[in-house]
Amino acid sequence: MSWTRYLLAAAVAGAIGAAAVAQTHYMPGPQNIDLPADWQQRFIRYATVDNAARKIIRNLYVNPDALAAARPGQPLPYGTLIVMADQRARLGADGNPLLDQSGRFIPEPGWIAIAAQEKRQGWGEGYAANIRNGEWEYARFNGDGSRNNAPVEACFTCHLGTRAQQDFAFNLWDYVRDRR
Repeated sequence: MSWTRYLLAAAVAGAIGAAAVAQTHYMPGPQNIDLPADWQQRFIRYATVDNAARKIIRNLYVNPDALAAARPGQPLPYGTLIVMADQRARLGADGNPLLDQSGRFIPEPGWIAIAAQEKRQGWGEGYAANIRNGEWEYARFNGDGSRNNAPVEACFTCHLGTRAQQDFAFNLWDYVRDRR
């Protein structure tokens, strides 16, 4: 092998090795979560919640692989990705949400905000014990799916304060328990 080829091969191997190290290095933060382009078609909507105080409808989705692997009373599996997509409720002339025949809010078309919660092995390291949510990360997105760089500390606080005993997941843990 010529020195030129040897040096080129060594440079390529070094670059590949450096890329592998960069991919496995975990830094806490919302940048770890990507919103899949096909989440609306592929993910399973497992809950819809009317939020009267905010006059919104929360739609909760989970990736199918995680739902298939989830077991009642057990921590949710690594790779679980929960998406919460908010819609405005249609309002009447009095400013209150209009209701359908089942007494549920009627949604306006489109998303106004999207949030995601993802669990991966080793995630959560680097957070102080008073906010760490196991191995979960959180991220925010705009209604069009673009990243929203607003702080996510409120996500940690809310999930920690109410559902630590249920793997920091609100409705999904309940849904898994109740569907079997």
